[in-house]
Amino acid sequence: MVPQVRTARGPVHLLVDSTGVKLSGPGEWLVEKHGTQRRRAWRKLHLGIDAKTGMIVASTLTSKEVDDAAELGPLLDQVEEPLAAVVADGAYDQDNVYDTVAEHSAEAAVVVPPRSTAVPSVSADTDPTQRDRHIQVIAEQGRMSWQKTLGYNARAGAEGAMSRYKRIIGDTLRSHSRPAQETETRIAVTVLNRMLDLGRPEPVRAA
Repeated sequence: MVPQVRTARGPVHLLVDSTGVKLSGPGEWLVEKHGTQRRRAWRKLHLGIDAKTGMIVASTLTSKEVDDAAELGPLLDQVEEPLAAVVADGAYDQDNVYDTVAEHSAEAAVVVPPRSTAVPSVSADTDPTQRDRHIQVIAEQGRMSWQKTLGYNARAGAEGAMSRYKRIIGDTLRSHSRPAQETETRIAVTVLNRMLDLGRPEPVRAA
């Protein structure tokens, strides 16, 4: 769990994404010394970012096999504030994602692009779901218009957070045990949040 950080007051627009991080083990020196080729082991880091502040407000570390959408619940469990929206890429286009968000914040929007093969639900004409409305808007106005209208382009903030993590922290976990790796990523997230908080400009009203 990510330690509490300063976030914007009011409902949160949460950006969700994941990235792979490599594992560093006792055999890594063989690769450097002898050029030994072996398959890299890695884990998956899942982050939830407050779109307004850029702060990482939730994080989990899982095995590489874990589906991104399946980890949404543990991320949302770390967000105490109500959600205005959850924005994520097409990997989260699953019914359980809408249900998970609704359990946290019933009024929250789910901004996830439907797959190109997506079809409306059987109740689309009488009781359309959020996903049904996404499909309809895309069919009528095009995907680019949907992205702009629904605010999907804010997801670039998640990609920026991932890039910041890898540029500053790196893309390799140094710890060998799973608990230590989880602690390592929590510390890294705390450091990134602290750096962002210290470097954030404070607006001052001109006299």
